[in-house]
Amino acid sequence: MTHAETLPVAAPSLTAVLFGLSGCLVDFGGGARRQSIALPEHAVPTPGALESLRSLQRQQIPCAWLDELSPALAQPLSAALPAWIKPAQHSATINPWPAPNACWQALMDLKVDSLDGCVLVSGEPRLLQAGLNAGLWTIGLASCGSLCGLTPEEWQALDHKEREQLRGKATVQLFALGVHSVIDHLGELDTCLADISLRRLKGEKP
Repeated sequence: MTHAETLPVAAPSLTAVLFGLSGCLVDFGGGARRQSIALPEHAVPTPGALESLRSLQRQQIPCAWLDELSPALAQPLSAALPAWIKPAQHSATINPWPAPNACWQALMDLKVDSLDGCVLVSGEPRLLQAGLNAGLWTIGLASCGSLCGLTPEEWQALDHKEREQLRGKATVQLFALGVHSVIDHLGELDTCLADISLRRLKGEKP
């Protein structure tokens, strides 16, 4: 190897990934939050959710979910998720979103000792603001979060132009909040997390 040649530098691995529950991992459109009831259809994982969790588990990246819903609502919603991903143990009545405490508590539960490389993924603006306040990288979900607020059936019933208008409006709102990336749903998460790793490699901070 000549002096001019250098080995490529690997992008740093992520430290931990936190997820919202309703409108993120399950409950496309956040209906349980709006209706204050957990119906069986709300507990269905959103597109790409289970695949994203499997990918993170393979990489041994710690994960947890958090939500302000009562346990009576959150427990049935999370029933379809893998048993290894646990809820953050933070009372929603103490320092509620957008205070950063719930995010910090979730990371402490995961025994994470640094904010560097920690990411929050959610479709709920108030939780994303909590993540920003906590100093995390944040990824907003446009189509399956509360900003669009449609069930999967309602979303699929729209024509392409209507979906693009709703998606575009939600994306603008999320970026205006200050999130670092916006994707449609968790089916696009792997690519987005890889992009954040490259941004970190270049020295960017959240």
